[in-house]
Amino acid sequence: MGYYNPIYRYGAEAFANDAAAAGVDGLIIVDLPPEEDPELAEPARRAGLDLVRLATPTSDAVRLPRVVDRASGFIYYVAIAGITGTRSAEAGAVREAVARIRQVTSLPVAVGFGIKTPEQAAEVAKAADAAAVGTALVDRLAQNLDPDGKAKPGLVEAVLADIAALAKGIRDARQ
Repeated sequence: MGYYNPIYRYGAEAFANDAAAAGVDGLIIVDLPPEEDPELAEPARRAGLDLVRLATPTSDAVRLPRVVDRASGFIYYVAIAGITGTRSAEAGAVREAVARIRQVTSLPVAVGFGIKTPEQAAEVAKAADAAAVGTALVDRLAQNLDPDGKAKPGLVEAVLADIAALAKGIRDARQ
C-alpha cells in the first residue's frame, strides 16, 4: 500500500517487475484512480501482480462499477471518510456498503479504516471477507517504545496478543 509518485519515479515497469521478484502479490495505490492507472496496471498485470482498488463511502452507483472494473485480488473498502485511526466504522454502514460492492463484483471485499477492537473486527467479518487493521497495531507499537524509540520488553507479546484477540473476534463472528 502506498502512493504512486515513488513508483512513477522508479518507473512502473521496473517497479512491477522488481516488486514481483521480491515476492509482492498485489498493489494498493491510494492516490491512483482507475481512470489514471493504466500506466501501472498494465505492467503490474504482466508481472503477475494484483491491482487492488479502493471503494469509499462516497463511491456511488455510477462510480463503483468504474472502481471495480479491471480490479484484481480484492476490493479494499475504506470504511470511513477521513483519516485512519481517528474514528470507528459504523457496522450498519459497513454492511450496506459491502452489499453494494458485492452487487458489482465477485472479488472478495476487505474493509479497513476505523477497525480498532476485536468487537469491531467481528462486526466487519459478518459482512466482509477480511478486516484490515493498521493504526491500532501501530498505536500498540508506539505504546511499547522507550523514549529513545527502542522496543520495551514485551512489545512482541503485546502486538501478538492484539492480533490474536482480533483474529478470535473474527473467528467467533463467523461461527
